[in-house]
Amino acid sequence: MKNTALIMAGGRGERFWPRSRKDLPKQFLCLTDDGKSMIQLTVERIRGLVDIEDVYIATNQNYKNLVMEQLPELPVENILCEPVGKNTAPCIGLGAVYIAQKYQDAIMMVLPSDHLIKHNKMFLKTLKDAIEIAEEGRNLVTLGITPTYPETGYGYIKFDGEAVCGNGYAVEKFVEKPDYQLAREYLNSGEYLWNSGMFVWKVSSILDNIQKFMPATMEGLNRIKAAIGTEAQQEVLVKEFTEFESESVDYGIMEKADHIFIIPGAFGWDDVGSWNAVERIKQTNELGNTVTGNIITIDTKNCIIEGHDKLIATVGLENLVIVDTEDATLICNKNNTGDIKKILENLRICNRTEYI
Repeated sequence: MKNTALIMAGGRGERFWPRSRKDLPKQFLCLTDDGKSMIQLTVERIRGLVDIEDVYIATNQNYKNLVMEQLPELPVENILCEPVGKNTAPCIGLGAVYIAQKYQDAIMMVLPSDHLIKHNKMFLKTLKDAIEIAEEGRNLVTLGITPTYPETGYGYIKFDGEAVCGNGYAVEKFVEKPDYQLAREYLNSGEYLWNSGMFVWKVSSILDNIQKFMPATMEGLNRIKAAIGTEAQQEVLVKEFTEFESESVDYGIMEKADHIFIIPGAFGWDDVGSWNAVERIKQTNELGNTVTGNIITIDTKNCIIEGHDKLIATVGLENLVIVDTEDATLICNKNNTGDIKKILENLRICNRTEYI
């Protein structure tokens, strides 16, 4: 069966301001030392399983040129521009009907564009295991991450350690982001995995479940599918997609469906959710600093400092994130990086949108 992939690349990545902007969101930034953006790395790591003509990028019209620029080998018709953001269930449904219009059935991998993977061979092995499970019946497979600390920023998935299918375990339930105490309980139990937001299934399997649990959305998707390749394609897409209910695939499908399996992953996954992730991605020096650019540090410890040509000199600092761009500079305590979105809220209130 043909392997295909849908890569979701519509997010704004606001927690990476000021480098991430409305015209250049996180997935198009290079945050590693290899000179490649996150979306380029996402496509590159699956090339051993998926031909480039079977890779689809779900994004919005504002980012279409960025996708074309960073992924020049990708067929332009594989860039699916959502008229408006409607969360992951309609996004995945859109990708599924485009693939279904091309193939009678196929394996469909769903991957975020802004995650990093350290161990690509292990990741591909996990995907292959997921494909084997997905090819059987109507199985839906998700990849879970073995938790290493009580993270409160991720959703969790409880699995049944006894019920197995290949290298996957039956999913008991999806749970929302916990508080710290509950996250500790999840970690200590050994029965929960982090929800990575990565999925593998047959196109027919996910469409059957959308038909069952989100029938109104499926009706619109069918009308979009019928219009693919016609002069009315864009008009129908805008009309139907705009009317979809905004729904996550977790809530709309995965929490309700049967035959859900999860494969624990230990392939060096990082969702790069905030500037703090940089010190997990890049090397730190002997004082715990991660620096990029023209930087001098004196008595500075455990800081993340990002700049370019302009000299940044620090004295007596600790536990800070400092990011300098051409028109904005961020100085933030590492414990407060989750509040960076408040800067953008303030900028909108003050009508200073040129900095967003």
